[in-house]
Parts: sequence; structure tokens; C-alpha cells
Amino acid sequence: MADAYSAGLAMLARGELSVAQVRQRLERKGFTGEQLTAALEKLQQTGALDDLRAAQALARRSAHVRMHGRLRALREIEGRGISRELARQAVDAVYAELDEQALLERALARHGRSAAADSAAQRRLYQRLVRQGFEGASVVQALRRAAGRSANSGGRAD
Repeated sequence: MADAYSAGLAMLARGELSVAQVRQRLERKGFTGEQLTAALEKLQQTGALDDLRAAQALARRSAHVRMHGRLRALREIEGRGISRELARQAVDAVYAELDEQALLERALARHGRSAAADSAAQRRLYQRLVRQGFEGASVVQALRRAAGRSANSGGRAD
């Protein structure tokens, strides 16, 4: 059996993970006690394991790949065992570089076939975008703008 440090490095070679995730995975591999603690400390001391860096990577993925809003990114990062403070710091840094309104518009275009659809379709779209982590008021405004654009174009898709 490999040592816990090597096993942790192998995990981190595949992608950024939080301390909590590495701990959990090493425990599943049978590492416990002092061996586990020493491996986690060494991984952190060498810079291989860093919760803030992992949080920033997760926030970037949430924003750029998944087109999630700030709130969903925050929930997902905290779900990985990263403290609320570090999660908020990472999300604030990543989302400060973005035009969040444009991100919402892209998510709307991706999910909304027609924002001028019936009210039930608009409610479903609103709920979907709020679940994606966008603020409710921002979603309402984006839906109204999209409905206005659709009405101005005579209902034609652009």
C-alpha cells in the first residue's frame, strides 16, 4: 500500500480538491490517525493542498463552464468542505472579474427557448435560474428584457 502523502498527491494531480475531500478519500483508502494527519499537513506545507486555490478553481468552473450564479457557486464550494469565509473570498474574486448580468443573459439564452412564452413557462425558467444561483430580482429583470426583445421582434427568434 502506498503512503498517504503519495496517495494524496495522486488525487491532487487529477484536480484541485479541498482538505476535507482529500481527508475523506484517504480515509476511504484506509489511512487513519497520525499517518493521515501527517500527510495532510505535508500536502498543505508543500502547497499541493490549498483550500483557497481549490475554492477559486471551483468558482471559475461554476461561472465559466456551468454558468451558475454567485449563490450556487458559494453553496457548491461550501459543500466541498471549504469554510464559508474562504468560499466567499473565492467567489467574490472570480465573480468580480465577470459581468454577472451577461452571465445571467447567457444562462437565460441557454435555457429559455422564448422568454415571451406563457406564464407557466416563465415561472419554470425563473425557478431554474434561481436554482442556478442568480438573484431573483435580477432574473425577473432579465426575463422582462427578453420578453420585450421578443415582442419587439414580432415573436421571431433572432
